[in-house]
Amino acid sequence: MKLAIIGYGKMGHAIEAQALKRGHSVACVIDAGDPWPERVEADVAVEFTTPATAVENIRRCWQRGLPVVCGTTGWNAQYEAVKAECLAGGYALLAASNFSIGMNIMFALNERLAELMKGREDYKVSISETHHIHKLDAPSGTAITLQQQIVESGSRKAAEVPIASYRVGEVPGTHTVVYDSAIDTLTLTHEAHSREGLALGALLAAEWMVGRKGVFTMKDLLG
Repeated sequence: MKLAIIGYGKMGHAIEAQALKRGHSVACVIDAGDPWPERVEADVAVEFTTPATAVENIRRCWQRGLPVVCGTTGWNAQYEAVKAECLAGGYALLAASNFSIGMNIMFALNERLAELMKGREDYKVSISETHHIHKLDAPSGTAITLQQQIVESGSRKAAEVPIASYRVGEVPGTHTVVYDSAIDTLTLTHEAHSREGLALGALLAAEWMVGRKGVFTMKDLLG
């Protein structure tokens, strides 16, 4: 697989390392301020940049015939419009708030727990997320996904699921969902030890996206 890497920060470097380890090649690296070539000889693009530039980067990839795996968060308000544009144009996009396989398992656990907590008003639910000081969006896209899952289960309203965000040192990412009552406390936590899990998940998504058209999520990839 020939990979185009859009955004060459720490995640871009981690994705490049995983790609080479799995026998792929990096056809193109485009970082902030770099000119975009007219043609990009790649099979798929992986985009990890900033909330302000992600949508335009996705469109530029589509213009060059590239399916896109997007891990940038913080552009949720534009997602539905971008999704419609993708479907109308016959393009391909897989966007996720978190590509870690472990975190996606936690998403599944979070959905199930939210179902079990329907009607149990004695439990108050809250979410906390901690990331490195360089992260631009708060709360994290992952925390927002956890909150949306709880709300969509019908067990709580958004106002009843507060999110606390912390920015500390170089923390890769820790997310915790807490159900607290006077009797006991139930906690779900995912703690990333490095960016390697995110990079590997993004690369698995890129492998899966080659040749596909449409809009996808990690649920489509993981079944």
